[in-house]
Amino acid sequence: MTSSTDVLRQSCTGPAVWAGRDLADSEEWVLRLSPEQIDELEAALRAVRERGLPLLKVSAGDFPLRTLAGEMERIADVLENGRGFVLVKGIPVERYGQAGASTLFWGLGRHLGVPVSQNAAGHMLGHARDTGRTMADPATRGYQTRETLPFHTDGSDVLGLLCLRAARRGARISLVSSAAVHNALLARRPDLVERLYRPHFLDRREEHAPGERPYSTVPLASWHEGKLSLRYNRTYLESAQRFPDVPRLTPADVALFDLIDELAQSPALRLDVDFEAGDLLLLNNHAVLHSRAEYEDFDEPDRKRHVLRLWLTPRQGRELPQEFWGDMHSPDDGPGRGGISPRDVIAAHDVPGRTVPVRHR
Repeated sequence: MTSSTDVLRQSCTGPAVWAGRDLADSEEWVLRLSPEQIDELEAALRAVRERGLPLLKVSAGDFPLRTLAGEMERIADVLENGRGFVLVKGIPVERYGQAGASTLFWGLGRHLGVPVSQNAAGHMLGHARDTGRTMADPATRGYQTRETLPFHTDGSDVLGLLCLRAARRGARISLVSSAAVHNALLARRPDLVERLYRPHFLDRREEHAPGERPYSTVPLASWHEGKLSLRYNRTYLESAQRFPDVPRLTPADVALFDLIDELAQSPALRLDVDFEAGDLLLLNNHAVLHSRAEYEDFDEPDRKRHVLRLWLTPRQGRELPQEFWGDMHSPDDGPGRGGISPRDVIAAHDVPGRTVPVRHR
């Protein structure tokens, strides 16, 4: 067993290492739902509606999937032990309306794991859409804008995105293997690899409680029990510089960030995904970086781009050292694994040894 302080100084191997150019003409990473599978989803949705269950109370048992449960187990294995992402296509979201699509998305997510809070308001189901805000505002987060979102990871083990409506133009999502980026970085600048494992400072974008520090201190990488986990969000790394007690970025830091960006954006490594209405993208944030292109929206409010988002803790996710989550979290504090602690929560046990936040009502 490796220690949490080990630095990986050799190339990663295995299915988590992939190149976008090798997957672009393949559908091995796509699950196209059959009519029978859609019928199964709709039967589960009816079961929830007939019982009148509130969304946040719906468990995997409340959303029965006779055959798709097996597919979700396979997807969970791909996320953790395979290439780290799956695109599910063909969910007829237009049939269900926002409320029905939200319940369906939540039910599928519960078969993968436990949702965690996505902001300090305690939102467990997020809505990615343009609010007119910009990232120049330090209290704004990327999902609230139509701006380009460079390659980054979200603050959870697993990210789920369900597209209800696509933009008029743009918003293409791109993915890249974190292990492939690591390998390319190691080949180009081995002197920078150790810097991934040093403490870095991430802006919390005003999502902190009074009295807490407005930034977190975390490593960008962990090599633990034979798995590489990578976290990266250059926007947050740079905006943390607004705090006078955060150490200034060094030329070596900037060189590291520049190289990560260059490698992630390279046509050889990245995979471009046309994310359409009815598409469900699931990815492991520790294994895959993602980006979103700037987009142009429709004028009509009911046609504007709208994507639902879940942050999930898988039931059988990888072990990670405590310091990977930063000094704001401990294994049994707040959301337990990633997420953003709501300012007004009670703890509800859902997974042995872990807690998830539940909003006070």
